[in-house]
Amino acid sequence: MGDRMQREAMEFDVVIVGAGPAGLAAAIRLKQAAGSAGREISVCVLEKGAEVGAHILSGAVLEPRALDELLPDWQALGAPIETPAREDRFLYLTATRAFRMPTPPQMHNSGNWIVSLGQVCRWLGAQAEALGVEIYPGFAAAEILFEGDRVVGVATGDMGIARDGTRKPSYQPGMELRATYTLFAEGCRGSLTKQLERRFALREGRQPQTYAIGIKELWEVPKSTHQPGLILHTIGWPLASDTYGGSFLYHWGENLMSYGFVVGLDYPNPWLSPFEETQRFKTHPAIRPFFEGAKRIAYGARALNEGGLQAIPRLVFPGGALIGCGAGFLNVPKIKGSHTAMKSGMLAAEAVVEALAGARPDVLEAYPSALERSWVHEELARARNIRPAFAKFGLWGGLAYAGLDTYLLRGRAPWTFGHHPDHESLKEASAAPRIDYPKPDGVLTFDRLSSVFLSNTNHEEDQPSHLRLADPAVAVAHNLARYGGPEARYCPAGVYEFVGVEEGQPRLVVNAQNCVHCKTCDIKDPKQNITWVTPEGGGGPVYASM
Repeated sequence: MGDRMQREAMEFDVVIVGAGPAGLAAAIRLKQAAGSAGREISVCVLEKGAEVGAHILSGAVLEPRALDELLPDWQALGAPIETPAREDRFLYLTATRAFRMPTPPQMHNSGNWIVSLGQVCRWLGAQAEALGVEIYPGFAAAEILFEGDRVVGVATGDMGIARDGTRKPSYQPGMELRATYTLFAEGCRGSLTKQLERRFALREGRQPQTYAIGIKELWEVPKSTHQPGLILHTIGWPLASDTYGGSFLYHWGENLMSYGFVVGLDYPNPWLSPFEETQRFKTHPAIRPFFEGAKRIAYGARALNEGGLQAIPRLVFPGGALIGCGAGFLNVPKIKGSHTAMKSGMLAAEAVVEALAGARPDVLEAYPSALERSWVHEELARARNIRPAFAKFGLWGGLAYAGLDTYLLRGRAPWTFGHHPDHESLKEASAAPRIDYPKPDGVLTFDRLSSVFLSNTNHEEDQPSHLRLADPAVAVAHNLARYGGPEARYCPAGVYEFVGVEEGQPRLVVNAQNCVHCKTCDIKDPKQNITWVTPEGGGGPVYASM
């Protein structure tokens, strides 16, 4: 970190960390609400990606409810939302067969749109800038600024620090961005959000958050087989019944198909590799035809929140608030979170504008109060028991409970299921069956490194690693000894590699330059020994259409 005396400072009414759907919706609503009141407020958005949308990865089927409220004329404004959902299919797979099942009501997509969420965020960024919002991509918020116990902004990370911690000739100190209120919209497992949760005990009385990893590929398919608007979801093979997850295939745009595979990070088998499951899924006889004659053009991965309403932390603290997936607004049965994330940002923005015009309270209690009265709270309350039911009862018990909850209880059960932290779920390697994954063929199935290449991931190599090991010895002495070194398998980018195992001198190599910022290691490490922090701004993947 540079000397604080060297850092320049800029002052704003509001600073927003993260240019995802929640952060950009908040920025737009801030300007709209202030303008309606005849006031002018200054708003700054920081984005760690090289450009807005560079780190955005989602399925994505967009429910436009929040967008309709934010920008009702979004179609006239040229939003890149052009493929309406036309057909839902839901399959249960065995190793060799596929069975068509009724599509659960929450997964009916009539009125929704298949999109690239990254493209949507780029467009939202342009709308925000047109309203006067200042957006700074390529600058990672690396530090929270405090005055006493009040958050007063953030500082960007220093640039030009060498791997050994010394300053390179290109060194530039970070900049302080100070604000009356700071909104944290970092997305799932935000590094600053974790610090806020600890400092202000925001998770006290809440269930632990639970997560999944989503691995996505974008394919260009032949025009003759392209079915714009097709939405296919599967459960079952290749996952065991004690592991939550499934796949999606969405046809959209000009001959594009988004393919993704999701694995709940509470999986118990340490030999499981979400990346390898993503690859072998494509070999199923009912799925392979979708990829015939097609070409893979992009790849990425991202963790997603699955804890639901009971895992959302307290949202406010002196000087700021949590919004979007940083707080955990994903509706798991719907497999959607952009609409709820956007609405949370909009409600926080309205509370901020009201506060700036009045007494400027330290804590924005009007935001969580408005959220509890909103459709977001109602939607998540109805869905709250479905994901934990799968963890509690397994695949078939979870499906049975989901039917009971949906059709009979209608989401109003007098009980709420809890969660267990994902990092506590692994069995010891000796107690779990090994999984034999086929070798990639380079046409339908691929290896990690060729996949990471398609993510356009790049980091300045001569910089301190942004993957911090609290105790480097833990990787071998605990993780490798007890769990077979699961970090080499749960990472979808080949960051973690055990070498010297056959020679009896094992050690962990961390290839931080491969990191696609999915945050899985920060979540799943059995001893919580790995902490993901922001690398130099602009580092990481550059997703074009994910």
